[in-house]
Amino acid sequence: MSRLPEVVIVGRPNVGKSSLLNRIAGRRIAVVEEFPGVTRDRKSVEADWAGSRFSIVDTGGWLASGSELDDKVSNQSEKALETADLVLLIFDVSVGVTQEDIEFARIVKRSGKPTIVVANKVDDESREIAIWDAMQFGLGDPVPVSAQHGRGTGDLLDAVVDKLPEAVEDDDVDDGILGVAIVGRPNVGKSTLFNRMIGEERSVIHDMPGTTRDSIDTIIETEEGPMRFIDTAGMRRRAKTERGAEQYSVIRALDALDRADIALLVVDATIGASHQDQRLAERITAAGCPAVVVLNKWDLVATEDREDVMASVGERLAFLGTAPVLKVAAISGRGVHKILPAVFEATEAYQSRVSTGSLNRAIRDLQNLHPAPGVRIRYAVQGAIEPPTFTLFTSGTLPATYLRYVERSLRERFDFGSTPMKLRVRVG
Repeated sequence: MSRLPEVVIVGRPNVGKSSLLNRIAGRRIAVVEEFPGVTRDRKSVEADWAGSRFSIVDTGGWLASGSELDDKVSNQSEKALETADLVLLIFDVSVGVTQEDIEFARIVKRSGKPTIVVANKVDDESREIAIWDAMQFGLGDPVPVSAQHGRGTGDLLDAVVDKLPEAVEDDDVDDGILGVAIVGRPNVGKSTLFNRMIGEERSVIHDMPGTTRDSIDTIIETEEGPMRFIDTAGMRRRAKTERGAEQYSVIRALDALDRADIALLVVDATIGASHQDQRLAERITAAGCPAVVVLNKWDLVATEDREDVMASVGERLAFLGTAPVLKVAAISGRGVHKILPAVFEATEAYQSRVSTGSLNRAIRDLQNLHPAPGVRIRYAVQGAIEPPTFTLFTSGTLPATYLRYVERSLRERFDFGSTPMKLRVRVG
């Protein structure tokens, strides 16, 4: 099978990489702010130009040296070169070529990947003379653009299409792959758990809230087949969510939840289930996907406090019904092996279909055991899966308490476990 050719955008912080991604993609995908360091992880989107389709990967800014977090972000930029079919190396003409631009250009050149040098922020003709400073990179003639205003992006895309292969052979095309969204408040250990499960440091990890700003999809092979993990930005209460970068992060996290088949709700066990976790549980329920609750940092909880932690989970996360609760320590890996089996078990139930005959025998038995006062369920059909959805054809209106009894009975009869279910009633 084949995958789309991959175009990787690289360069120092704040030279306009995310703005260029958004301009090419035609919508606001990456977070764009007027300060360095906003894009920290790799972000990939699909684009189309003149009938040619390809993926574009945005990266964090490369720095020759800096903090521990800066070093990790720079490492992500270098790793992105490994999978690139074409590299777009961006520099800012309003600043000019810096020593860091030159040092990173050497790294790009050593990668041996086809490269286009992009001179960004060429907002008018007066700045075009400055693009030629980039000839010292030894990577060919620079292409002038203004990502913010769109100037020159058509010429850049023409050059991109000319240099790209039409298709790239790959056995990892992800059509129909199970999607698992990892959600939770900031700094509960989602990225650590994500990296532990996929086996490589794909997300940048740092002990400060909000490090993961974009959702990142990574496909892994398991004994049950391929699975896509979506590592999302941590979500805070709206009152504490600043406008700008974090606001867009929340939107993307919710989008990741909507397109997932199952959610892993990561909770900091040292704090217990909070009001924010409760709101997330509500959102997962609204999305209609099954969930697995992951109590991370369980090894840091004192023995005498563990009962209170579990009580907070039962109280705050009641929206998730009987969703499994796993106690893990992502840093050491303790208990992480239980997550995949729980995910597959929940997903199997989520996609289950019951034959009409078996369903109606179950309806007959539950009515014989506890009939509804003055109302009969004449028959039932399953109209959909993901989640299992059943329509009950009745002689009258069923009380809410009886509908809960029907749901509980069907859940037990057909081993639906904690997966969401929908019951619809048609009277007549």
